[in-house]
Amino acid sequence: MSVWFVTGSSRGFGLEITRAALAAGHQVVATARKPDTVREQFSDVGDKLLAVALDVTDPQSIAAAVDAAVERFGRIDVLVNNAGTGLLAAVEESDDAAVRAAFETNVFGPLAVQRAALPVLRRQRSGHVINISSIVGFATAPGWGIYASTKFAVEGFTETLHTELAPLGIHVTLVEPGFFRTDFLDPANLHTGPDTIDDYAPTVGAMRTAAASLHHAQPGDPAKAARAIVEMAGTAEPPLRLPLGADTLQAFDAKLDTFRKDMDAARHIALSTDHE
Repeated sequence: MSVWFVTGSSRGFGLEITRAALAAGHQVVATARKPDTVREQFSDVGDKLLAVALDVTDPQSIAAAVDAAVERFGRIDVLVNNAGTGLLAAVEESDDAAVRAAFETNVFGPLAVQRAALPVLRRQRSGHVINISSIVGFATAPGWGIYASTKFAVEGFTETLHTELAPLGIHVTLVEPGFFRTDFLDPANLHTGPDTIDDYAPTVGAMRTAAASLHHAQPGDPAKAARAIVEMAGTAEPPLRLPLGADTLQAFDAKLDTFRKDMDAARHIALSTDHE
C-alpha cells in the first residue's frame, strides 16, 4: 500500500487517478481548491482518503496540505502534479496576463508542490514523482504555443529532476496524454483569449473549431489512462516517459522523424563550428 498525493483531484485526470489509486488499495491525499467536491465523490472510502484544500499558486496552502498528509499517513510515496490550466490562442494573441497565469499554474505550481513534498521523499529515500505533461509538451500545434511552452518547461525540469533524484532512490515520470475525454476543452476551463487576429484563421482558428467539435468526443478514455498510471507506478523500474493515447504516439513519431531529418541535414554544419 502506498500513499498518493494528487493535485487537481476534483475532476479530469486527477479525479480518475484518485479513483484508480483507491481501487488499487492505496491511500490518497486528494487535493483541490474545493476539497468538499472530492469528499462528495468518495464518501464511501473511509479513512483511505484525505481530501485537503490546495491552490498550487498559494505556497501556504501547499505547505499545509503536505503537513496534513504526513500527519495523517506518515509519508508520501507518489506525488502526482496534475493541476493545470489550458490556453488556446495564437502566440501573438496571448496577452501578458494570460501567459503569466498559465505559467503560474502549470510551471510554478508544480515546482512549488515539489519543493514542499520532496524533503519527505528524500528523508524516506524512496518515492515517485509523476508530473502530468501533454502531447504538446513534445509535439506542439497551432494555437497551443503558450500552453505547450508551459509543458515544455515541465518536461525540462522533470528530465533534470530524474537525474538528480535517481541516486536518492526516487523515481520520476512524465505522463504525456493526448486528447482524453475530460472537461479540458470546456470553454469554462480552456481559455481562448479575448481577441483574435484574422490572419491566424486558417491555423489557430481551425484549431479552435476542431477543439470545439472534439469536446467530449476525444479518443482517449481517462479511466483507462488513470489505471495505466497507477499500474506503472507499481513497477520496479518506471519509465521517464509514459505517452498515452494513439494520437500522442502518432504525433511523437512524426516529430522524431522530422527531428532526425533536420539533424542529419545540419550535421556537417554542426561539426564545422568546433575549434580545429
